[in-house]
Amino acid sequence: MLPDGGGDDEERWLAEGIAGVQQNAFYMHRALDSNNLKDALKYSAQMLSELRTSRLSPHKYYELYMRAFDEMRKLEMFFREETRRGSCSVVDLYELVQHAGNVLPRLYLLCTVGSVYIKSKEAPAKDVLKDLVEMCRGIQHPLRGLFLRSYLSQISRDKLPDIGSEYEGDADSINDAVEFVLQNFIEMNKLWVRMQHQGPVREKDKRGKERNELRDLVGKNLHVLSQIEGVDLEMYKETVLPRISEQVVNCKDDLAQFYLMDCIIQVFPDEYHLQTLETLLSAFPQLQPNVDIKTVLSQLMDRLSNYAATSPEVLPEFLQVEAFAKFSNAIGKVIEAQVDMPVVGAVTLYVSLLTFTLRVHPDRLDYVDQVLGACVKKLSGKAKLEDSRATKQIVALLSAPLEKYSNIVTALELSNYPRVMDYLDNATTKVMALVIIQSIMKNTTCISTSDKIEALFDLIKGLIKDMDGAQDDELDEEDFKEEQNSVARLIHMLHNDDHEEMLKILCTVQKHILQGGPKRLPFTVPSLVFSALKLVRRLQGQDGDVTGEEVPATPKKIFQILHQTIEALSCVPCPELSLRLYLQCAEAANDCDLEPVAYEFFTQAFILYEEEIADSKAQITALHLIIGTLQRMSIFGVENRDTLTHKTTGYSAKLLKKPDQCRAVYACSHLFWTDDQDGIMDGERVLLCLKRALRIANAAQQMANVSKGSSGSVTLFIEILNKYLYFFEKGIPQITNTVIQDLIELIRTEKQNDSQTSDPSADAFFASTLRYIEFQKQKGGSIGEKYEQIKAA
Repeated sequence: MLPDGGGDDEERWLAEGIAGVQQNAFYMHRALDSNNLKDALKYSAQMLSELRTSRLSPHKYYELYMRAFDEMRKLEMFFREETRRGSCSVVDLYELVQHAGNVLPRLYLLCTVGSVYIKSKEAPAKDVLKDLVEMCRGIQHPLRGLFLRSYLSQISRDKLPDIGSEYEGDADSINDAVEFVLQNFIEMNKLWVRMQHQGPVREKDKRGKERNELRDLVGKNLHVLSQIEGVDLEMYKETVLPRISEQVVNCKDDLAQFYLMDCIIQVFPDEYHLQTLETLLSAFPQLQPNVDIKTVLSQLMDRLSNYAATSPEVLPEFLQVEAFAKFSNAIGKVIEAQVDMPVVGAVTLYVSLLTFTLRVHPDRLDYVDQVLGACVKKLSGKAKLEDSRATKQIVALLSAPLEKYSNIVTALELSNYPRVMDYLDNATTKVMALVIIQSIMKNTTCISTSDKIEALFDLIKGLIKDMDGAQDDELDEEDFKEEQNSVARLIHMLHNDDHEEMLKILCTVQKHILQGGPKRLPFTVPSLVFSALKLVRRLQGQDGDVTGEEVPATPKKIFQILHQTIEALSCVPCPELSLRLYLQCAEAANDCDLEPVAYEFFTQAFILYEEEIADSKAQITALHLIIGTLQRMSIFGVENRDTLTHKTTGYSAKLLKKPDQCRAVYACSHLFWTDDQDGIMDGERVLLCLKRALRIANAAQQMANVSKGSSGSVTLFIEILNKYLYFFEKGIPQITNTVIQDLIELIRTEKQNDSQTSDPSADAFFASTLRYIEFQKQKGGSIGEKYEQIKAA
């Protein structure tokens, strides 16, 4: 099409062309100033001859054209002035310019005079326009022809015989105006398409790029059409759209079809598109296979959905024209016609259709499910998606209902929703599951039936169990924790005020999370346990039978479920957490007056302590948890309580380090004295524990003396002293002021014996304890009287 010249050559050719335009424009201006029409025509024709070049690219040719265009506007003003003065009639001038030697300058001059001719109104505008558009057929060179017709469109756009225009003629004149613009558009499109097929094959991409630069020249015609007042819906429906569509389909050019379909959608009003959907959509399946139909169709659906959102009064029209059905059928036909369309293209179309549906018909869940079903049909027979772009579109498809309805329960009613999710790879399934959970959290959605929860857990199964082929080892530890914490938070959102239904919910959750494997259970089991314990609190006092298939929601039944769940967790192994949960359940059983159940939970906790917890620090923590829980238990009979307290004190004495033994033993003293009305009050055993703690503290001192050469800190003695004071105030008769005085003297003696290695913290602790004693003396009352015999100073 163009000579294969370098960039420098093209710049030189452009410079030569501009110089030729400027030189002839100079002589033309001189002729205009002297009112010399003959010379003006001569030099203007020579100036326009510069546009006959074939050596410039479209971009450079445009620069040259604009130089000539500016000069032609001045020439037009001269012609208008000449005809106004009567120096020359416009008819004679119209004949005169047709004698120019070369066809291109002749037609530019003819268009210029034609503009003046129409302005003069000496002939109907429609006749002049028809003559001009036919004459322009004389230029068949694609580039030159495009710019010539662009010039014709430019000078005629304000002179069309439109309704309300000063050039309006008879009743049919509007048809003539439309026909003129359509004919010019069709011819320009033919020239534009022809550019692609001229020149060597190796420059095809270059020509495509050059054509892309010229597309607005063609598209302006459609914009002019949309501005014609006389083009009402009826004319658009009967004449304009069918003619444009026919041209678009018949040109069989990828670039032209994509651009022109986009132009149609952008320039004409939304209400026209809505009323002519069938005609417009019928063109899409006929387009070339390489046309990016998904983008154009998506833009059309986006425009119409925005139209519906901003003008709610038009929604009945969408139902009247069956917009959803037409779009759905059109997309099906496009996918069927373009057998090579990639999956991402098809899914993108369904995303746009779903967005359209959610905006226009948000109440029609059947439409939403139909879109998802069509997507499943397209994906059927394919393995899990590996194309990241297609996967991204699937996520967009699945996220749209969540964003619109702000309620996962609505999405759970869509039968095809989980079927679409099945095509996601494992990583994306997890991402989508997190999106679903975040939606529930954001909107504080309460899911209240076991059926809905079954469907929900099926959607988020990527988070709650290992998927086939999943590589959890490759997952970042922090990401994994965040995922599982999200599931744990979700469990707390599951609630129903009906006890029976809540029990079904707990059973459903248990079934799913126990499939999670050893890595997940420590995160998810605690949430299930505490949700179940909430139900237990609501059911306190009910202890019906647990036999039969239809089991009522009773604490006993729930405790059975909890026992199974925690037992699964303890097999992970995760003994410390399991022990904590057993103790929580034991405390709940205590509140429900279920002694055998509470005893069983304590038994399991003790088994874990003995068999699974070997770390000394973990043992200390676990033992203090056991002591604290057991101290609050009020349900046990004498035999059971003795068994448990005996075990606990035995564990305390077996800790590895003497200081730890000492602290655990004096903590056990609380097991024998509680303030409840029916609580245990065994002063002898309290004193026994405290004396035992003193012996262990003394042994610890001796060991420190052997290993370090000093008796060590007296902190343990001070701690025991504080325990004595606590029980002294409680009124235990076995703990007298004499016992306390002896212990104070013992501590003083130990401090004096080891004055070389003073412990500031122990000194402060002891001083604070003595100040407390003095404070109680000064305070007076019954407690103060007790302290009178103790000499703290």
